[in-house]
Amino acid sequence: MTILICGLGSIGRRHLRNLQALGRDDVVLLRTGKSTLPEDELEGLPVESELDQALVRWRPEAVIVSNPTALHLEVAIPSAEAGCHLLIEKPVSHTMEGIEDLRTALKRGGGRVLVGFQFRFHPGLRAVKRLLEEGTIGRVISAHAHWGEYLPDWHPWEDYRLSYSARSDLGGGVLHTLCHPFDYLYWLGWEVASVSAEIGTFVPLELEIEDTAEVLLRFKDGILASVHLDYNQRPASHWLEIVGTEGTIRWDNTDGMVHYWTALSDQWQETPPPNGFERNDMFLDEMRHFLNILDGKATPLCTLEDGIRVLEIVLAAHKSASIGCRVSLK
Repeated sequence: MTILICGLGSIGRRHLRNLQALGRDDVVLLRTGKSTLPEDELEGLPVESELDQALVRWRPEAVIVSNPTALHLEVAIPSAEAGCHLLIEKPVSHTMEGIEDLRTALKRGGGRVLVGFQFRFHPGLRAVKRLLEEGTIGRVISAHAHWGEYLPDWHPWEDYRLSYSARSDLGGGVLHTLCHPFDYLYWLGWEVASVSAEIGTFVPLELEIEDTAEVLLRFKDGILASVHLDYNQRPASHWLEIVGTEGTIRWDNTDGMVHYWTALSDQWQETPPPNGFERNDMFLDEMRHFLNILDGKATPLCTLEDGIRVLEIVLAAHKSASIGCRVSLK
């Protein structure tokens, strides 16, 4: 079985390293040669420069779509037509154009899709999901997610202004790039009914896309949630707080800790991450899950339809900010 990786930026190389760590040596690379990262870790691996040729020559069982967001479907649709299973990095795309073509290609080819929202594999957020399912804080009333991180610090080896995160033509902008909170709120059990948003570019980073967003979500069961995203905050801060009728849950990505308070106990309790937990463990677990999908041992934890729903939320936020009013989702 061959796995084709399309896109060798930081996330594509992370997937390569994790596949190698899991004992997979059946990897082929599709690359344009535009990566700003060192070449040494790619030495000795088969390389293709044309997708069609790679699909015919190697007949991969799976394709990892890790090129810039705006180019995802250029890889995903032909790969799906060829019958490949797909791991598509988030977000699925930058617009809805071509999404129906991808659905059609998957039906014809028979492949499965895992969308790369790795925070579904974070032990802290899994603990939050368990606490909610157990009714630990009663009926949920509201939630707030916050993620701020200074863009120039993400990839110090490259000019951040040239990265996909900073370029609208490649599907960048803070709403698309930091869309994980929309996914994990959805995964925690809440279906979005409407979106209100304000966005802006506030810091002189020479960006043509939004660097800050404030988004208000109303869920179909009446719960309200707010999501703050920015490319500016130092030090980085990423956390989630959920308020219920009987308590509060807090998760902080900095240390991976979950703290929760209940009216019954009248004290804060905590759930730490596993000993030695590192950020890459999420990606490793995600890759193990993808390999299990290929072996028929699992179904995707984050499906294509899940990924499309998150894209719809992001696009609704953009529309709301543009027209100045709330946008309803079907």
